[in-house]
Amino acid sequence: MTSLSGVLVIDKSRGPTSHDVVARLRRALVTRDVGHAGTLDPMATGVLVALIGQATKLAPYLTAADKEYEATIALGVETDTLDAEGKVSREMPVDEGVLGNLPLERALDVERARTFQTPPAYSAIHVGGERAHAKARRGEGVLLAPRPVLVESLEVLDTGLDPTPWVTLRARVGKGYFVRSLARDFAAALGTIGHLAALRRTCSGSFALAEAVAVEASTEELRARLLPLGVAASRALPVARLTEVGARDARFGRAVHASDLDAPGTGICAWLDANAALVAIGDVGPDGAGRVVRGFA
Repeated sequence: MTSLSGVLVIDKSRGPTSHDVVARLRRALVTRDVGHAGTLDPMATGVLVALIGQATKLAPYLTAADKEYEATIALGVETDTLDAEGKVSREMPVDEGVLGNLPLERALDVERARTFQTPPAYSAIHVGGERAHAKARRGEGVLLAPRPVLVESLEVLDTGLDPTPWVTLRARVGKGYFVRSLARDFAAALGTIGHLAALRRTCSGSFALAEAVAVEASTEELRARLLPLGVAASRALPVARLTEVGARDARFGRAVHASDLDAPGTGICAWLDANAALVAIGDVGPDGAGRVVRGFA
């Protein structure tokens, strides 16, 4: 085992599962302690935030971040999984007029106003103690309840007619939003059917494609691109600075006095020492004192 810790921004290619990426990193970095902050389906590409060593403790905070996607929706063809990996379940002719400015703006307005979304039947959501996709694959009817979602922004990037009408959207959305459901619902708002033909995640929180590395990169490059814990935590949470005494208390799991903690406010934040190393995720109270929520070696 290794003491290597940090965050890697991976540019996932089409085909591998998120677990495949984790397995590759375990081999390359010689550690079992690898996770990720937000699954990407096999057909999806783009930003997968990999968590190495102690960084796995940051998962609850990094997975909560908003995500940005570029999604291409093929119109006139519906699949059982709502994406290009599924079986065609229905087809219908599509008039070229659906890609006009007025229909597209109306469909955008509908989705921008969305506060609840029905997840796809082929999803990892638990139903009666079992994943929904397992039931769906057996042919069982799966109807999932709508869930609250947040659509921060949505715009059309491009449209086309070959081989069938399609539209590419850029969406920035909150945790729990299904882009496959976006494909279904956006097509319905256009008066037709559709499925997700391509998907690329361009951002996960503050982690973007510009800093991403291919999972197939050499071990040396992967190590060189590893973001330190303090840097990664600071991009997801407010930052508090600890004095030497405060850092020592936090490392032992003790409460930290207000005089040893310079916090931007109350609540959960990343506690850094004088060297910008992550000591803990802590909770700061109204009196300025703090308690350790999760400590880091």
